[in-house]
Amino acid sequence: MNGTADITLVRAGTFAVLGAEGDITGRRGTSPDGLFRRDARHLSLWSLSVDGAAPAVLVPPDGDEPSVCVLTPPGTRDEPPAYTVFREQALGDGVLTERLRLVSNRADNTTAIVNLCVDSDFADQFELRSDGRHYDKDGARRTVRVESDGVTFEYARGDWLSRTTVTTAPAPDAVAPLGAEGTAHRLEWQLSLAGHGTAELLLTVAAHPHGSPAPKPLVTPSEAASVGAADTAAFVGEVQLPMPDDSPAGLAAACARGLADLATLRVPTIGPDGEELRVPGAGVPWFLTLFGRDSLLTSHFALPYRPELAADTLAALAATQGSRYDADRGEQPGRMVHEIRHGELAHFRQVPYGRYYGSVDATPLFLVLLDSYTQATGESALAARLEPHARAAIAWMFRDGGLEHDGYLRYTPDPNGLVNQNWKDSAGAICFRNGTQAEGPIAVAEAQGYAYDALVRTARLSREVWNDPGWANELDAAAAALRTRFLRDFWMPEPDFPALALDGQGRQVDSLASDAGHLLWSGILDRSHAQRVGRRLLQPDFFSGWAIRTLAAGQPGYHPLSYHRGTCWPHDNAIILLGLARCGLAPEARTLALSLLEAAAHHDNRLPEVMAGYGRAEHPKPLPYPHSCTPQAWAAATPLAILTALLHADGST
Repeated sequence: MNGTADITLVRAGTFAVLGAEGDITGRRGTSPDGLFRRDARHLSLWSLSVDGAAPAVLVPPDGDEPSVCVLTPPGTRDEPPAYTVFREQALGDGVLTERLRLVSNRADNTTAIVNLCVDSDFADQFELRSDGRHYDKDGARRTVRVESDGVTFEYARGDWLSRTTVTTAPAPDAVAPLGAEGTAHRLEWQLSLAGHGTAELLLTVAAHPHGSPAPKPLVTPSEAASVGAADTAAFVGEVQLPMPDDSPAGLAAACARGLADLATLRVPTIGPDGEELRVPGAGVPWFLTLFGRDSLLTSHFALPYRPELAADTLAALAATQGSRYDADRGEQPGRMVHEIRHGELAHFRQVPYGRYYGSVDATPLFLVLLDSYTQATGESALAARLEPHARAAIAWMFRDGGLEHDGYLRYTPDPNGLVNQNWKDSAGAICFRNGTQAEGPIAVAEAQGYAYDALVRTARLSREVWNDPGWANELDAAAAALRTRFLRDFWMPEPDFPALALDGQGRQVDSLASDAGHLLWSGILDRSHAQRVGRRLLQPDFFSGWAIRTLAAGQPGYHPLSYHRGTCWPHDNAIILLGLARCGLAPEARTLALSLLEAAAHHDNRLPEVMAGYGRAEHPKPLPYPHSCTPQAWAAATPLAILTALLHADGST
């Protein structure tokens, strides 16, 4: 349950956002509600009334699944409610199922009039955002058909057809349009309740997005929750986590919560040979799909404990690797995808994100994870299978990525997609100290570290798995040269700190930013420079007391509620933490780890996607960022990275 008292259910690429009473209102903006599958809202109205009024919430859901709330119809102290409504809801693969159980509170017979208002607007998620954009939909039409046991909503536009079915048992006594226009309908039941007796309604909503497989068989909430719980338990309990002897308070609970969230965030996709895979979807509500960077880093954090996530993510990205030039979506041969979308607007290419390749770092991170997986598992079959994909990724780094041209990975801002194409991908995030956005082509610091690590690791694969020592020597030489010129061009002598980026003119983008901490993880800095950076990041302008800020406070560009210019991101801190452990800063690593765990404890052991940059002096608890995704994959995996860092704070990570 979050601060707005919404309940979020997630399972197998489907999610539902419900009010505390179990209703859906169809709201838009920063926190839309509804039933969502494959980037579309399949249920936009789900409103219960009893005896002509909205029931009151007697007991709200506790966040478990099935989600159960207790409702009462109107009543007073002298005339208490005639019955109580137990509302049970759960999610399956493409299905929301609900059981209404009415329990009579009186000795005499009574009749309960139950109404349910339902609708499906089929809105694409990009339409629901509060960014003021409008998308034309010429020829689109929404229709509704009354069935014997419910209603069916359909949406058609050109070759696009989606459907939502609402099935009820028993069938409604009456079904009528809610108004003169639109497709909303009211379903009504008159349920007879014997004295102290019960009556039940079973309601099932099935989402049928365009081009998707049919939802799984319809089940009751208890059955759906049981299937979901078994799936989560199999993932969470598969391997016992190796807790350190001096394990800090909250670590085990945060890891357990993170694993449970990762289990529900896995989305189905396919590999290079059509095999079925499940990969970490980035987060709810906006990003429950394969994201190159997010899925890769999430899988890396979880690698020592759940290597199957890495195997599936690597295969899924290989299957979607760029094969041609398509400027509209940034595709280039060998480039790894940034984002996959299945919605209507992507289908008609009104947004570029059907397969969008606007990421400077997913490609080197793919290579980093491929070698990391091979080293962690001792298995070389996957690396052998993906050798052509790895070679194509290296070729992209040198050719289109820019290593061959000017020695650095660069991206050119995309006016129709992402202006910034590193992990800080909001507009204005890559800024000079005075707050002005750098102009491209831009070489961000952390991407050079990833490139260095990718070259070193791919050289090892070339030597040990692919039996190509000559190419390995070439890659090692390229990595050494990158390391040398990086220190020459990025290091700023006066602050004794690396620049955030180089702009299109080769100027140092001189903000003091958390990206520098990623350089400790990738190993592009020598130990002396790495330790200076690590200690600097724990100074008060960077370190809020809960986590390291994306931009050090006191700079003109800093704002504690800016998405990438002052907030604190757990995954960003996880990478920094692994870097602190790698370069031997054990005390600093433990300080950061304990603070992150304390922040998690304030959020029910679940780290949010992002927190405000306010420090402990401003407020005794970590302040939320207003638009944070929850649950979110790399935040869920952050406790696993904390565990790894604490186990290997001697420099062995």
